[in-house]
Amino acid sequence: MRSTPEGITLVIDKPAYRLFDRRGAETRYGTMLDHLEKSSVVLFGELHINPIVHWLQFELTKDLFARVKERLIVGAEMFEADDQIIIDEYMEGTIGHDNLTAEAKVWDNYETDYRPVVEFARNHGIPFIGTNIPRRYARIVSRNGLRALEKLSDQAKQWIAPLPIPLDLKSPTYRDLLDLGNAHGMEAENFLAAQAIKDATMAYFILKNHSPEKLFMHLNGEYHSRRYGGIFWYLKQAQPDLAIVTITSVEGKTLDFLDDYRDVADYTLVIPQSMTSTGGK
Repeated sequence: MRSTPEGITLVIDKPAYRLFDRRGAETRYGTMLDHLEKSSVVLFGELHINPIVHWLQFELTKDLFARVKERLIVGAEMFEADDQIIIDEYMEGTIGHDNLTAEAKVWDNYETDYRPVVEFARNHGIPFIGTNIPRRYARIVSRNGLRALEKLSDQAKQWIAPLPIPLDLKSPTYRDLLDLGNAHGMEAENFLAAQAIKDATMAYFILKNHSPEKLFMHLNGEYHSRRYGGIFWYLKQAQPDLAIVTITSVEGKTLDFLDDYRDVADYTLVIPQSMTSTGGK
């Protein structure tokens, strides 16, 4: 910053983001990319309607592909597991874009925020995996608890993580959900269980489509991998030695690293609160 003779402060630099490691040391995109290249799974925790996050996801997809080529797999919370046949048909060129958006349960901001990654994957032969539980089953859990899923048919159960789902309140972030569930007027444990079944299912489909030589980059809301809980926790329960790197996204009044960001993820992407949004999901 500098001031004019009239005392007006001029801003001479306007970074769109800053990137920090888990302890708060500022780092460079290339340094993070070197780290991600050596991992098995990347959990990119996003803010759903932030354009900088989505731009960086797209750039990261391109840059990882340039380095690891056919080793790369991309997956996303934003597609439900029972949409996979539609996704596969689109990626293979069997159906067109109109079929994909009409028949898969794409989010409202798909065109601006997720389509660039999907199209890049399609054009370069990168597998794209829908990992989330069908929302109708998550809704059943939020109303009636995890045991209600046992009544589903075997055909329906193929789109969720194998039952029974372990639920541990000691898992990071889950304890916070008990109060949040009450605030939403839900049975608190059912609200928590509905989040857990999403995380467990996303972890299950990541592992189902992963193999030791692959690098799976997964896009999910930042809550689902914050503080090494959620998807991260379920992945580690299944494969303790899996090399996972997490990225989280926050909007701040400043681009400084705050104590609240410490140990939330391996990398924290800090973006100005004044950043424009891309709409709702």
